Amino acid sequence: MRILTWAIRLALFILLLAFAAKNTDPVTLRFFFDSAWQAPLVTLLLAFFAAGALLGLTAAVALLLRQRRELQRLRREAGLEPAQDGRGQGRGDAAAPVPPSPAEG
Repeated sequence: MRILTWAIRLALFILLLAFAAKNTDPVTLRFFFDSAWQAPLVTLLLAFFAAGALLGLTAAVALLLRQRRELQRLRREAGLEPAQDGRGQGRGDAAAPVPPSPAEG
């Protein structure tokens, strides 16, 4: 299985290397106010791909952190987690969950 994984990685690397070698022509990216940036096409493609991946990761991390905060708040409200003060320490006044008592027969 490892050999297959490395073979796929090598084939993908060679494919991307050939793509980069074919797209070295200089292109001009024009911005507002008559400013422009001239660079090889593959450089611009890589830069915009990296910027998009970074933006996507930032959005995913923001969503993950928001969900974790919501989960902590819900656990705190349900009494499953001790309340936190500003320093990240429990205040000690939160009630611990009580296990159910066995049914009396």
